[in-house]
Amino acid sequence: MRRQRSGEGRGPGLRGLGRRIAASRRGPPRLVAHGALTLALALVLVLALASGLAPGARAAEAAAAVRPPPAEVAAGRALEFPRDHGSHPDYRTEWWYATGWLATESGETLGFQVTFFRTRPDAADVANPSRFTPSQIVIAHAAISDRQRGRLWKAQRVARAGFGLVEARQGDTGARLDGWRFVRRGAAYEARVAAEDFGFELSLERSQPPMLNGRDGYSQKGPQPRSASYYYSVPQLRVTGSVVRQGRSERVTGDAWLDHEWSSAYLDAEATGWDWIGINLEDGGALMAFRIRGRDGRTRWAGGTLRRPDGSQQAFGPDEVTFEPGRRWRSPRTGVEYPVEFVVRAGGLRIELEPLMDDQESDTRGSTGAIYWEGAVEAKTADRGMIGRGYLELTGYGAPLALP
Repeated sequence: MRRQRSGEGRGPGLRGLGRRIAASRRGPPRLVAHGALTLALALVLVLALASGLAPGARAAEAAAAVRPPPAEVAAGRALEFPRDHGSHPDYRTEWWYATGWLATESGETLGFQVTFFRTRPDAADVANPSRFTPSQIVIAHAAISDRQRGRLWKAQRVARAGFGLVEARQGDTGARLDGWRFVRRGAAYEARVAAEDFGFELSLERSQPPMLNGRDGYSQKGPQPRSASYYYSVPQLRVTGSVVRQGRSERVTGDAWLDHEWSSAYLDAEATGWDWIGINLEDGGALMAFRIRGRDGRTRWAGGTLRRPDGSQQAFGPDEVTFEPGRRWRSPRTGVEYPVEFVVRAGGLRIELEPLMDDQESDTRGSTGAIYWEGAVEAKTADRGMIGRGYLELTGYGAPLALP
């Protein structure tokens, strides 16, 4: 059920077959291959008889039971809540992504991030009744950006969904894995992470309705309309709770941002990754902006959403959003270089991004296969100083991103 160890999944029948084949090797050399072949044919026949099908019919049934292709994102589908707070298992990839800034009782400033991914393996055998069949995989990442200690506390988890222990619930937000959870209860989200040397329990209370990105939640990510996601954000979440580092717990308060996206073709073949920001503005507004980078390093697509303090919104097209990279930082662990400062333009708004700390790189090759930079940033303007805080995410800089 949990992360599979080497050798797990081999039942007693297969172990017994292995012992019998090994025993046959102790007989006369000419009988070794014959004995193994006889046993293999006998096993096929027993399985076919047990299913009531001849071997040819069994193969035909298996071919017919291959999972249908993932659902495609298309414009015009109206998002409905609370249904669309939950999981959408017919789509290949989905995530619930919460980020924010925290203040401790002792006056420290921290960033935090927790993400639950759900991914749909295309090869799952929908006719297999076993509860061990991996029809959905759940992945979780968590981190705390700790400038005072110069450290990014981070952890990752991955497991197949099932047995009521690992899930991405349909109908409403409810993701769980290894004791970690991210669930919606009324107007608040509850986030719980318990890693080896850090953790947090946070309540993220909603102060605004969901912000539908793109065209009513349909967010295009490339020149072709099918390269898109369904996407909404919940900005200006009020945070209370506690953070634990090396066994020491502290109360915290702060503000956060939630993204929920699902897609089956997020990046097209010419895209390598993205730069993304979610900024809670001090006037009560919110700014989401992104650009998809192509293999030539240039912007392949871009977009964004601005929510004003009065609740009105403006959607930005590809020609209205730019990311201009500034100062760069190279990871001493992976050697990957990232631009950690940017000037971002979205419509008539121009902001400068500065990181809470440079080293906010996450190596998640043990779960998603990706290395990326994801960190707390301040948003400033030349005439007003700091106007907001949020998170910057940079993917595809070491190698083109392949989504799980």
